[in-house]
Amino acid sequence: MLKFLLNQAFVSPAVLGTFLAVCSSAIASPAKTIEPQTDAQLLALSAKSQAEIASPSPVTIKLAQTPSAASTTQSSPTSIDVVDRYNPEGQPSNDAISVGQVTSVSQLSDVRPTDWAFQALQSLVERYGCIAGYPDRTYRGNRALTRYEFAAGLNACLDRVNELIAASTAGLVKKEDLATLQKLQEQFAVELATLRGRVDALEARTSTLEKQQFSTTTKLAGEAVFALTDEFGVRNTGGNNTVFQDRIRLALNTSFTGSDLLVTRLTAGNANAFTLTNPNQPGGTNAEGLQTFNFRSTGGNQVSLDRVSYSFNLTNKARVYVAAVGGLHPDYAPTSNPALDSGTGATGPLSLFAERNPIYFIGGGSGIGVNFQLTPAFTISGGYLADNSDTTTSTIAPGANNPASKNGLFNGSYSALAQVTFKASEALSIGLTYVNAYRRAAIFDAGSGGSGFLGTLLANQGVNINGNLAPARVNAYGAEVAFKLNPGLVLNGFASYIDANFVGDGRSSQEIWTYGVGVALPDFGKKGNLLGFVAGAEPYLGNALLNSIPLHFEGFYRYQLNDNLSITPGIIYIVNPGQDNRNDNVVIGTLRTTFTF
Repeated sequence: MLKFLLNQAFVSPAVLGTFLAVCSSAIASPAKTIEPQTDAQLLALSAKSQAEIASPSPVTIKLAQTPSAASTTQSSPTSIDVVDRYNPEGQPSNDAISVGQVTSVSQLSDVRPTDWAFQALQSLVERYGCIAGYPDRTYRGNRALTRYEFAAGLNACLDRVNELIAASTAGLVKKEDLATLQKLQEQFAVELATLRGRVDALEARTSTLEKQQFSTTTKLAGEAVFALTDEFGVRNTGGNNTVFQDRIRLALNTSFTGSDLLVTRLTAGNANAFTLTNPNQPGGTNAEGLQTFNFRSTGGNQVSLDRVSYSFNLTNKARVYVAAVGGLHPDYAPTSNPALDSGTGATGPLSLFAERNPIYFIGGGSGIGVNFQLTPAFTISGGYLADNSDTTTSTIAPGANNPASKNGLFNGSYSALAQVTFKASEALSIGLTYVNAYRRAAIFDAGSGGSGFLGTLLANQGVNINGNLAPARVNAYGAEVAFKLNPGLVLNGFASYIDANFVGDGRSSQEIWTYGVGVALPDFGKKGNLLGFVAGAEPYLGNALLNSIPLHFEGFYRYQLNDNLSITPGIIYIVNPGQDNRNDNVVIGTLRTTFTF
């Protein structure tokens, strides 16, 4: 008889009331108070805020499912969830918004931790395991809930108790809990009815989206850059004009297992670097101050496949990176510059020099890299990349994929990197880097075969006794350090010494130097903003006849309008471009707009 009444109790609120009336002991017991935890948790909603539920926009929300008796652990993230963490550069996204940031507790905050209803639901959640997602089955509420959020949790407890009754385990349900549920159900009747109607509609939308979705394993990530820029200070070259340039990147980030990542990226752009020196001067034509949106810009907005790479975990401590096209050493080796390195994207500094130590731009292309974590503090990285394009006299030809003489994976231009990274704490990171390379194109061109480089012409290609550009055998040594004084202030510095033997120039090995320091202020003025200053010397030939140090000064401010749009004004000031003090100092002014999605 008791089982029959319990089954009927949840068919109708009236029946539930009748049942409770005949149970003289059906009095709600005082709810046990639980100390608030540190992290705000959404109640029974998978990574969606109640503000989103209240909105009529087509969003995907899934109510927490009742945990089975055999399993109470949290489910693993799907492959598509993992892919969402990566940006168009295939690197972990820095702008992901956490659950706690999504919800505004000032909106409809009707149920507070001190309310009886809040405490009553806490008690029910703990006893019956109503809310999925908490491995220890505790209800970690430490903030006020909207009435709809609260109703979602109440609905989950109603379903759970109903499940226990249907499974002939009515004896596990206490009479006082039934009384509490009735009282809560009456008080939140409107919210429960509204929630169930919205859930039905959302389930229908979800079904449609699942049928029409592009892929269950792949996400599209994009970046579009519009840049208004000009250069001031060059004489005897006709000057440079104000230009409006663009670069577009579309990346397909794919994960098959949840821990691997396949990046396929298309790039198009029309950006061209400025000429900073008088070509009639002995320093030649140089391009210090190369900006990030100039990097691998195709010119004429021609679409190219500029990156194909795959990374996966070999063990729980070793990750393998394989690049077929467009690989870079920082894709697998940490650069110890977390605040300023945007992966050659357009969400950080203006220039490539300000992003990271130029030693990482010695070569790139096709090859393999490994990152191995010896201990939580020590990481070893190593890799080999062969250029995707190479220079034979004045002709640019394919490199790693070309079986012709002086090309191929092992017989053309290449760079091999070894690095030790020491993370002394969450605030301090130090890296020591060594690169061995053979460069037939520019030394600091990231394996792009002449489409732009860092530093002076003399530091990149040398000039042999016949006046022709000379290839170089390179041994480079670098150090990097980053120190986070607090979340709003990060300092970094780097220095590199490069021993370059320019083949056929009639001289012994040459010294190339580069160094710099940077200051980054994340969230300056507003969350998501970034203020940065960088000063240093771009790569220059230390014992050349022209030996004026080319100094680089840069300041920028990224203002984050919203999650997808930022505007970055900034200035780059180059002293002694071409490492020749006869050249004018140069100012490059830029207003950059970046769209990400």
